[in-house]
Order: sequence, then C-alpha cells, then structure tokens
Amino acid sequence: MELGIDTLLTLLAAGLIFLLALCLGVWKYRQMATSPGHVAHPYVDIAHRASLLYSFATLLIAVFVELSGWPTWVNLTAAGVLVFFFLVAIGSYILHGSLKDTTNQFERPSVALHLGMVALIVGEIGGFAVLLAGFVAGQFAG
Repeated sequence: MELGIDTLLTLLAAGLIFLLALCLGVWKYRQMATSPGHVAHPYVDIAHRASLLYSFATLLIAVFVELSGWPTWVNLTAAGVLVFFFLVAIGSYILHGSLKDTTNQFERPSVALHLGMVALIVGEIGGFAVLLAGFVAGQFAG
C-alpha cells in the first residue's frame, strides 16, 4: 500500500506530537518527584495529557485524510489546520506550566484569548468537517 504525501505528513505529525507527549511526561515526572506535594503544576499535567490525546487524534485524522475523496491539497490543508491548533493549545499549556503564572487561563481572560478560542473552534471543527465530508464523498458517494 502506498500512502499519499498528505497521509504521510499527518502520520509524521502524529508521531512527533506523541514524542512531545513522552518528553512532557519526563517534565511532569520531574515536578512530581521534586515538589513538596508530589504533583506537577496543573498546566504541565494538562500539556502532557493533551499532547497524548492530540497525538492519537492526529492518528485518527490521518485515516480520514487517506480515505478522503478530496484532492491532496484540500486534505493537507484541513489536517494542517487541525494540527496547527493542536500545537498552539499544547504550546500555551507548556507556556503556562513553565511560567507557573496561572492554574486557570480563563480566570482573567483577555480579548485575545477569546478570539483565539473562536479561531480554534472554527479551525478544528471546520478542518475535521472537511475531512469527514471527504471521507463520505470518497467512500460512499463514489
């Protein structure tokens, strides 16, 4: 079986996000081992868990990319949007975990945070809707 470049790149992203999750697990472990309460900062924990979940979500996305009836550029764009927002979310968790500036980023939300959340919602739901429609078109309508 020969996979398309869109699928290969999405699988690579899944693998890299999973590797990031494993590295974040080391950071989480180190905080648990050295903190008085033996817990990691909440955003270190969130970054670790989110990256684990996003790696498997990206693996699922790769399946929809491969089975989509849309052109490669459409699939790659939709998957890229999803992966971009996954990484932005993980990055924000890493930032808050590093700075230890909050345990809840919505405690004092800014306009930028709300706009970012709207973009994330539209990007993630829209990107996956494109891939799901491509799957239906490629597997049921063709």
